[in-house]
Parts: sequence; structure tokens; C-alpha cells
Amino acid sequence: MVGSEFDDEDPNFGYVTPENVALFTDLYELTMLQGYYRANHTPRATFSLFFRDLPPNRGYVLTAGLEQAIASVESLSFGELALSYLRDRGFEDEFLDELADFEFTGELRALPEGTPVFPNEPILEVTAPIFEAQLFETILLNQVGYQCLVATKAARMREAVERYGDDQSLVDFGCRRSHGTDAGMKAARAAVVGGFDGTSLVSAGETFDIPVYGTMAHSWVQSFENERDSFSTFIEQYGDDPILLVDTYDSVEGARIAMDVANEHDIEVGVRLDSGDLAVLSNEVEAIVGDAPIFVSSSMDEYKIVEFFENGGVATGFGPGTALTTSEDAPSLDLVYKLTEIERDGEMRPSMKLSSGKVTFPGAKSVYRVRSGEGDETYEKDVLALRNEDVAGVEAADDQLVTVFENGNRVIDLPHLDAIADRAGERRRKLPVRCRALHESEEYSVEISDGLRALTDELQAELAAD
Repeated sequence: MVGSEFDDEDPNFGYVTPENVALFTDLYELTMLQGYYRANHTPRATFSLFFRDLPPNRGYVLTAGLEQAIASVESLSFGELALSYLRDRGFEDEFLDELADFEFTGELRALPEGTPVFPNEPILEVTAPIFEAQLFETILLNQVGYQCLVATKAARMREAVERYGDDQSLVDFGCRRSHGTDAGMKAARAAVVGGFDGTSLVSAGETFDIPVYGTMAHSWVQSFENERDSFSTFIEQYGDDPILLVDTYDSVEGARIAMDVANEHDIEVGVRLDSGDLAVLSNEVEAIVGDAPIFVSSSMDEYKIVEFFENGGVATGFGPGTALTTSEDAPSLDLVYKLTEIERDGEMRPSMKLSSGKVTFPGAKSVYRVRSGEGDETYEKDVLALRNEDVAGVEAADDQLVTVFENGNRVIDLPHLDAIADRAGERRRKLPVRCRALHESEEYSVEISDGLRALTDELQAELAAD
């Protein structure tokens, strides 16, 4: 590998560690920081993290990853490994001394995890000296964007179950198809935010206190003389209520053998289907296993879950994998981190980008969520406004952004993942049904306030005239 040396004695080779996490940034960020330092250019700045367009077939995006973003802000520091590397790459000693003392002193406001969000609305805003705020661009985009995609995909699968099913369980089976170990961990967490009940990934269970589930692989069945011996041995080893994988050879015959073995051992069992026409097979298997659990995997996503139910399929749970952890039909989110305010002559002044197709709204902002009416908790629309703008028809309490850091100190407690998942489900269900549709979702109304519109037009005219 060009520019790399493999160290077979370093178990962290190829991974982000506390020693090198400060280097998890694009080179141009550090180049700009050194330039700011040299020029003594230290204005306060506000950066907004948002997306311009919804991914295909999405009527909303569900926020996730704030906890990891907070951890990045709290823990980022430049130790000797990072400083030595940068020194070898030509960065100046005085600048590196400044990095050695780096700490966040600013403000961060954010949408709580599990909040539906729409184009141009800030998922989070950072206000700090530009030397600090600039540095977090890469890692904040990385931590938030992927988890938002997976949480949204998971929420759509939960939506499919709620609309067409009967409270079936959803378990993340996707770690082996995720794009690396870190992605597998984050996907398991984000799936729970979106409405999943647990994961197969043991390390995610330990780290995030997520319920873990698992059955057996086809290799277990194949390793025995016959299917009956494989089921019997599994039951003898693990006792009550096992889930037996019945489709290694023939799903229907496998279900019969599973029930025979269960009766021989006088225990209850469930079965898992992982191939074939799942809707048809689930009915044939149900005729054999009766009320026993039927768990269905094999490339499930929201569309296949709906198809499964529409074709009369029977299941007590699903195990989506690849489609979940890769957000297969919408694998990217146009997430950006843009400067919206900059300090000049002691005052914060609005800033915006004018590039074709990439115009940004200036200023620090608030997102107001308006309900349909008294007694109706359904969300009617959002109003994207300037922060502290007096907007008719909304109250400050309706602002979706909450303050996470003040003067560099975290001022909120982090909720348990279960509480985040509950909030996500509650807020998702308050969205209009039309924008939660799995196909051809309709656009949710996001109004631009009079103050933000006027400021945008005024600044755009000023910049165009310069």
C-alpha cells in the first residue's frame, strides 16, 4: 500500500484510536487552521450541518449519531502521536503547540436524536472561534450522516410492520455486510433509534446496552450427520425456546423434523426461514408449527416486508441485514457543514454560499414545528427561521434545536438509547401519513420565515454586487 507501513505488532492498525482520532479530518482543515493561526484570524463563526435534498423515496430523515458527535467534541485532543505525525508532514512547531492545547470553548445546538428533519434544517449548529469550529467538520459529518441513513431505513421498516403487520419484531442482522467494524457498530445503534428491537452483533450489545439475538447457521446443520441430529444436539445444549433454522435442505420437511425433535424433548421451539418464497413457505410451515414463532430473514427490507404481508405471509419477526446497514436503496445523504455567520468588528454577521445549486441560508437558525391544531398532535409544517426571530404563530418552546454545549461545557444529560427510540417512534408517528409513505412520499411543508427570507435576499444582492 503506497504511503503505509503495516505493523503486525500493533493491534490497532487500520483503526481510529484515542491516539489518532484528532487526525480523523481532511488535510485541508488542518491547512486552514494553520493559516488562521499564522494570520491571527480568530473570529467566532457559526457552522450549520444540514442536507439540501432528501434521499430517494424518503419523506423525512431521522436524526441519529448525536451521542457520538458529542463524544467527538468532548474527547478530541492532539497527543504526541498526532503531533509527531503532523510535524513530519511539515506543519510548524508553533501551530502544533496550539493544537497541543486544543479544547472546545464554544456552543453547540442540535436536534435531539430521533427527530425527523427536512432539507435545509440544521441537524446541529456549532458557534465557536473559527479555529475550533472548522476542525470538527469531517468528524461531525462522518458520525451523523451514516447513522441518520440507517435510522431512517430502520424507521421505514418499522413503518411497514405498523401498517401491514402485527407488531412483529425487527432484529439487525447486518453487521457482516456493513462497511467495516465501526459501521457495523453504528448501524446496530441507529437501527434501534429507528425502531428495531435488537441486534445480532454482540459488541454493539455490550457497548450500547442493546438486546442481542441469534439462532444458528446453516453450517451447524450441515456439520451433523442429518438435520434431526443437528436440532436435537442444539436443544440438548441450549434448552428451552430455541429458534431452529429449517431451510438448509427443505423448509417444510425441516419444520416437521424441528417439531418432532421438540416433542421428543418436550420443549417449545421456533423456526427461522432464510430462503425461497418466504410468504408461501411461512404458511406451509405455520401449518406444521402452529403458534410457534416464525422468524424470517433473507434480504428483507421495507418493500419486501410489505410484499410479504400482501402475499399473506406469516411471521413473528424479521432479520433485515444488508439492506439495513448499507441503506441499500439510498446509500448516501447530501450532508454538508457550512459557514452561516462570521464575526466582523465584534459583531456576528450573516454569511452564505452563492454557488449554483448550492446556495445556503445565512445566519444561526431555529426550527419551529407547528402542530395541526388544538387536540391534534400531528405535525402540520415547520418554519425555518433566524435564531431568536419573532415568528407569528410559533413560540420559543416549539424550537426543535436544543443547546448541548455552552462555553465548551456539555449542559445536557445523554438519554438512554431506549428513550431515544421511544422519542423517534413518537415523533415519526406525528408526521403526516403522506410524508411517511414508503413509495412516492409527499413533501412535508417547510416554510422560510419572513426574517430569514429577507436576510437571504438582502445578503445575496450585496454579494452579487461586490
